[in-house]
Amino acid sequence: MNTYLRPALSILLLLTLITGVAYPFAMTGLAQMLFPHAANGSLIERDGKLVGSALIGQNFVSERYFHSRPSATSTADPVDATKTIDAPYNAASSSGSNLGSSSKALKDAIVERAAAYGQGPLPADLVTASGSGLDPHLSPAAALVQVTRIAKSRGIPVDALQRMVEGHIEGRELGVIGQPRVNILVLNLALDKIKP
Repeated sequence: MNTYLRPALSILLLLTLITGVAYPFAMTGLAQMLFPHAANGSLIERDGKLVGSALIGQNFVSERYFHSRPSATSTADPVDATKTIDAPYNAASSSGSNLGSSSKALKDAIVERAAAYGQGPLPADLVTASGSGLDPHLSPAAALVQVTRIAKSRGIPVDALQRMVEGHIEGRELGVIGQPRVNILVLNLALDKIKP
């Protein structure tokens, strides 16, 4: 028995040290050296204060700001721990709604979200949540749909806001992966710098 146990325990210890200690430390150190901003959460500061992360959406509700993609995240109900309540952009509970295309609740939510914009066909990302519920980006079309409302609210020319959105479009990763997108937190921070 000792003949089999000793080599097995030795291999377990060796692989634990390699995969559980050495590899994570090496990757963390490499990430800190090569991509320190991303490795530390892509945090965004304004006037020395932390305002968010470029990786996690925020719940902008004012008419003066671009609104983010809807979030389906939740948290435990403080009254009844067996239930959940909506908690938009809750990074501790990243999830989609798990509602299927035939769900009445999903259809009602989409109709309600669309009514808030009060106009014709809308980009899907304005009325549907992402799979994680934390997506900080919108398609350029979804950002441009909101330009008229913000221009009216802030007294800024529509064409100036359209140029600002177009200037904040992030291209595809490596030129081929994903879709062009706009980070809403970054866009709203730039919006606050514009004087009417």
